[in-house]
Amino acid sequence: MSQPLPQLPKPKFVLIAIEAPPEVPAQIAAGLRETGVPGGLIGYEYRPLSQPVYFGGIGERGLVAIARSGLFGRIAIDVASGHVVQIPEVESATASHVNRDLDSFNRCVAAVIARFPFYTEGDEERFEEVAEELRDLVSGVDETALVHAGFWETFCDDVAIGDYPDWDV
Repeated sequence: MSQPLPQLPKPKFVLIAIEAPPEVPAQIAAGLRETGVPGGLIGYEYRPLSQPVYFGGIGERGLVAIARSGLFGRIAIDVASGHVVQIPEVESATASHVNRDLDSFNRCVAAVIARFPFYTEGDEERFEEVAEELRDLVSGVDETALVHAGFWETFCDDVAIGDYPDWDV
């Protein structure tokens, strides 16, 4: 008889203030220091960087990367608009919309973590239902968040196919 897998502690929402290097524009640096960024999400979709990184050649006035996303991507703040975006690869010149601002991103992360655990392994009938709940939560915080093939839509699609059982994060 196999032993059940140990239950991991529920993820907690925490904001961490981060200090930006001098090349990061002042208004972005102040937001990162005063507002902070989430200490994590669920799984490997978002992992904060220990220090933001400024990319001056992407976007109108550059991007400030605040986190890793997946294997090679980054979550960043667009300096010109203040939008949170996802860069698929560090060398990529394209960025896709995540949230309208850092506060909205933080609140979306908090809402998703508060809803966890989503389902248990093998609970297939709940996968799509929970994904719809998460879509409603995220779009309720920021109606711009569910862009086609974007960060939040992809996260919810992953939930819908069973990628986030409670024991596997």
